[in-house]
Amino acid sequence: MPSNKLKMYFPTDLTTEFYTSEGCHITEVINRPDHEDVSIARARVEPGVTTRWHTVEAREIYYILAGSGRAEVGDETQDVGPGDAVSIPFGVRQRIANTGTEDLIFLCVCTPKFRQEGYRELED
Repeated sequence: MPSNKLKMYFPTDLTTEFYTSEGCHITEVINRPDHEDVSIARARVEPGVTTRWHTVEAREIYYILAGSGRAEVGDETQDVGPGDAVSIPFGVRQRIANTGTEDLIFLCVCTPKFRQEGYRELED
């Protein structure tokens, strides 16, 4: 008999962090089959690094937790720091640079959820 118990707790295991060709470190927080409408990842960009231009087939929000950076979305550029949010429309080119001396850490919230096949790098 199937359980009716809700899955409401998703501990984040920072030891599962992986490095991407885009130039950042990612830890999946929530990206599950039973959450088709949203995913959340923790991103970490090292000092002096600018991620590669890319697009995602999702609406994305970056919520800055620590560090300082410069977000570029389409033709717009904005300096960002803790507490700032960046809204990225579906399919619009984006990248972020760490302009500080400590890691730039932010949450990436995607709707619908992030799928690797919906990610496209725009640089060779």
